[in-house]
Amino acid sequence: MNNNKWILLVILSLIWGSSFILIKKSLLGFSPLQLGALRTVLTAVILITAGFKGLKEIPIHKWKWIAITGFVGSFFPAFFFAIAETQIDSSVTAIINSMVPLYTILLGLIIFGIQSSKRQLYGVLVGFTGTALLILKGASLNPNQNYFYAGFIIISSLMYAANINMIKKYLQDVKPLTIASGNYVVIALPALIVLYASDFFSSSVLEHTNFWPSFGYISLLAIFGTALSKVFFNRLVQISSPVFASSVAYLIPLVSVFWGVIDGEKFSFLQFLAAFIILIGVYLSQRRS
Repeated sequence: MNNNKWILLVILSLIWGSSFILIKKSLLGFSPLQLGALRTVLTAVILITAGFKGLKEIPIHKWKWIAITGFVGSFFPAFFFAIAETQIDSSVTAIINSMVPLYTILLGLIIFGIQSSKRQLYGVLVGFTGTALLILKGASLNPNQNYFYAGFIIISSLMYAANINMIKKYLQDVKPLTIASGNYVVIALPALIVLYASDFFSSSVLEHTNFWPSFGYISLLAIFGTALSKVFFNRLVQISSPVFASSVAYLIPLVSVFWGVIDGEKFSFLQFLAAFIILIGVYLSQRRS
């Protein structure tokens, strides 16, 4: 079990670390609303097909938590990340998202009654400091980018943190594939409505030069970055602690920065320092004593 959690952590880091550059490339042919909706619809087709039989195993009283985790952990972040990356580099987006473990502790303490040590709270403060430095330096390094859009990433990170705590507390005994399938049963129709309302089926979109390349990137996002990784992550939450599961967020930037630099994104020494400060904060947050 202990080996499995580390294997899952590494796999998820590689998958999600590559997701940010895929979002960036997908935006070449689609709007943020189209990207988020199409990603959700494609994922729904995959997960509902794979896990349909297990849906009947979900107790009626737990469908409330299936629905909430579906919207909080999948639906809204799919749109928010796409919106943010219209203004912010993919590598910076991933680093800001590395605050998830810290938010997991805060929400666990404030809402879910999970106690934290002083060291963990210090880690939260250090992490916030690193994030503020990263955003301020990014704004000066890339004056053409609107770093107010970092707010979408911060909100998404809070949602991910809430999702982790809810799965651990309320859906511990539900199979990972069943949780993911149930999530997308709930959010598939809203996503389809958004997709239709975003003029996705208009000729201007379907005949766009980047339609098929972008569709390919979103397909990769749906298959690996969402469907497969959702099942893996739900399993990781169940066999480890919420804080350990959320620590995947501070390995993701290592992969994302690599892809970002290859794609020509600017990244200064001070931003590397800010990222390091965030990692120190997350490391402190992992230790209770």
